[in-house]
Amino acid sequence: MVPFAGRVRDGRFTHDGVTHQLPLNADVHAMHGTVFDVAWSTVDYSPSHAVLVAPLGPRWPFSGNVTHAISVDADERSITCTLTVTTTSPSTPAQVGWHPWFIRPATLDVQFSEMYARDAQYIPDGRQVAPPQGPWDDCFIGAQKTPAIIFGDGVRLNVESDCDHWVVYDMPTHALCLEPQSGPPDGFTLAPHVITPQSPLQRTMKLIAR
Repeated sequence: MVPFAGRVRDGRFTHDGVTHQLPLNADVHAMHGTVFDVAWSTVDYSPSHAVLVAPLGPRWPFSGNVTHAISVDADERSITCTLTVTTTSPSTPAQVGWHPWFIRPATLDVQFSEMYARDAQYIPDGRQVAPPQGPWDDCFIGAQKTPAIIFGDGVRLNVESDCDHWVVYDMPTHALCLEPQSGPPDGFTLAPHVITPQSPLQRTMKLIAR
């Protein structure tokens, strides 16, 4: 999910005093960025890694590219994914995240100190509260242990990341999602992160089977 993750309320955000309108793809909101449904170019690969790149495209009001580096370590039983967003514009807001789905039977093993309260449109309103019982379609912070998925055969999949926000979506009966993100949904308003040509945004997710 690049250059934003989750929903952007009404598809609008303001940067440097200018309000921008994004195409709406989730009812009246924009969701999950501009590159999840476009072709990526492979710039490097081997049997154990691949490096992909995509422009942020005409739906994004700033110039920029995203690089996704994916590597597999068979000995460690891990997959490491690194997203890097760059721009040639003077500055632009940016956010990254992953949206892996896991087929049930599977259960979550997570513990967070706080959750963003959300409204009826599933968008955080800025308040942070103690996490209630699930099911969830919510954004959490303050991971108190490594988030993980435990499958029906007993395999544990740890999800490690330098992202400090996690969206958990476990409302469907057939699947669940554990999503590391660099900021919350509607992050350009709630917690904007700005990049420049000299300061790109880079985050990593690592899946480790135990």
